[in-house]
Amino acid sequence: MNPLLTILITVLCFIAAIGPLIFVHELGHYLAGRAFGVQADMFSIGMGRELFGWTDKRGTRWKVSALPIGGYVKFAGDMGPASTPDPAWLAQPPEQRARTLQGRPVWQRFLVVLAGPATNFVAAIAIFTLYFAITGVPQTPATISQVAPGTAAAAAGLRPGDHVVSVAGRSVANFEDMAQMIMLRPGQRLILGIERGGAYRAVPVTPQRKHVSDGAGNESEIGLLGVASGRSVQTRVGPIATVAASFRETGHILQTMMDVIGQIVGGERSAKELGGPLKIAQFSGQVATFGWLPFIRFMAFISINLGFINLLPIPLLDGGHLFFYIIEGVRRRPLPAQTQEWAFRSGLALLLGFMLFVTVNDLASFGLWRRLAGLIG
Repeated sequence: MNPLLTILITVLCFIAAIGPLIFVHELGHYLAGRAFGVQADMFSIGMGRELFGWTDKRGTRWKVSALPIGGYVKFAGDMGPASTPDPAWLAQPPEQRARTLQGRPVWQRFLVVLAGPATNFVAAIAIFTLYFAITGVPQTPATISQVAPGTAAAAAGLRPGDHVVSVAGRSVANFEDMAQMIMLRPGQRLILGIERGGAYRAVPVTPQRKHVSDGAGNESEIGLLGVASGRSVQTRVGPIATVAASFRETGHILQTMMDVIGQIVGGERSAKELGGPLKIAQFSGQVATFGWLPFIRFMAFISINLGFINLLPIPLLDGGHLFFYIIEGVRRRPLPAQTQEWAFRSGLALLLGFMLFVTVNDLASFGLWRRLAGLIG
């Protein structure tokens, strides 16, 4: 395929994946603000220069901007997308101040900010519900049917017929859950809770380390136990069970994210595995080639990522605002404006540094630095 056409398809797939999820996130803020009577001056999908837009009868400017890497809702009384308070709102009449975000009680501001990430999680649950309704819910029993010789499972004494009920103290719902937990813990000593012959056993095991590549330059290290299950089972169940499975899948992915971040912070996993917008764009194009069902599942994963990242307690992110609102609720007054200003500046520097780091990681995974080194050499 023509390289330019490949890039174009990748960009379009990225926009198709990330655009609706950004819209959903910001719509959560907008609807919560509207429920509390807060006026929204601007609703932007993307950042930077406006490409096109319109103004509705409530005075909200809806627009699409040039850079599809974020979005924001600017409420009345805000100086900008960061929702820092505008001092001029104090001079407004009481009825106008009540229509600004800063004029609402702290608990209402908290809910308006929380609504964005929460809507991303709701969107993921809805996507998984649709996905499972079509494909069925994974229900492969976590029962070992084969143990490969010379593997970690064989060394630990696992046998065909053993039923795994927990990994490292966490319950296992199916074989897929068990496999994911093992893959995330290469070289770590774990305790498998198994049932054998009607009796419970705690079996220590250390998954072998294995380096894998997805064929697109993305390398990682996974844990390998060396067991297999019977045939994969995916069953169509009733609506309530399907929604319940969607909740479990969303919670499982959230737990996985926290595990990976904990491993990176603890030095157990390389920070080079962190990816940014370029990597998401690449994955969007790759997943789209497998069809629309894998693509919408990928969107659910990205939606959970957006919700999770925005809840981190970093100024400029939703989590930073929530943190300040919690402090304000405890102190009965907000932090001094200068303290908030320095916090937002520090948060901006941290986010810019992180974006630079993951972009360097993305370019490295594309082989750019190797090519440059070859040209220089």
